[in-house]
Amino acid sequence: MVYIDSWDDFVERSIQVFRADPQSTRYVVKYRHCEGKLVLKVTDNRVCLKFKTDQAQDLKKMEKLNNIFFTLMARGPDVDVSEVSGKETLEQQASKKGRGRRQ
Repeated sequence: MVYIDSWDDFVERSIQVFRADPQSTRYVVKYRHCEGKLVLKVTDNRVCLKFKTDQAQDLKKMEKLNNIFFTLMARGPDVDVSEVSGKETLEQQASKKGRGRRQ
């Protein structure tokens, strides 16, 4: 198992692992409240990548990584992931609900 220190490096290598073998790649999120640690793991039974953090600000990064993996799984491993982000999709959904005053 390899713990990767850089978030960007972890995301890039995780995407590479998924694209190499999308059928057997697993993405695991483990949170231990008593220690306040979040561990993300991506594996395909040959390569195992892990990222560990105790920073609350990394939760937004995890949300973006979740959206990247959801996009890769739904649209296929060849999709461009540069257009994926969590905040834009939430804003689009909120605007579709039509909350607010009508004019």
